[in-house]
Amino acid sequence: MPRSRINGNFIDKTFSIVANILLRIIPTTSGEKEAFAYYRDGMSAQSEGNYAEALQNYYEAMRLEIDPYDRSYILYNIGLIHTSNGEHTKALEYYFRALERNPFLPQAFNNMAVICHYRGEQAIRQGDSEIAEAWLNQAAEYWKQAITLTPGNYIEAQNWLKITGRFE
Repeated sequence: MPRSRINGNFIDKTFSIVANILLRIIPTTSGEKEAFAYYRDGMSAQSEGNYAEALQNYYEAMRLEIDPYDRSYILYNIGLIHTSNGEHTKALEYYFRALERNPFLPQAFNNMAVICHYRGEQAIRQGDSEIAEAWLNQAAEYWKQAITLTPGNYIEAQNWLKITGRFE
């Protein structure tokens, strides 16, 4: 039974109902419909913390989905799971792949900046100021890109950029 039919969360059920209606009325191929069903089930599993199941659904959605824009969101969500699991190198790879398909994902730039900032802080704790500065400068660049796309968001990042003299 598809996950969307067994999920007890009201919001997930509502999303599933609306998504199913849209899939019936919007002209899409059977492959696109199947890809979306896997994506929807992946999001549901991810929201419950079932990351292995979510990844299986996302990988299957990637196999079926042909639209680059839709693929960017699948890749982004895969990146989120790797971030949650502390697999930062893999997460960065998936965020990059998402941005290749859709360069207007400020949340991907933000998450990449957060990872780089974290690595910079780690390098500081390890006493490697040169590596720390490189990571923190990279974080700044990603945050600037996120802020450019959504100027009213990422206020803490904007403050950090100003305080550290990285905001231009």
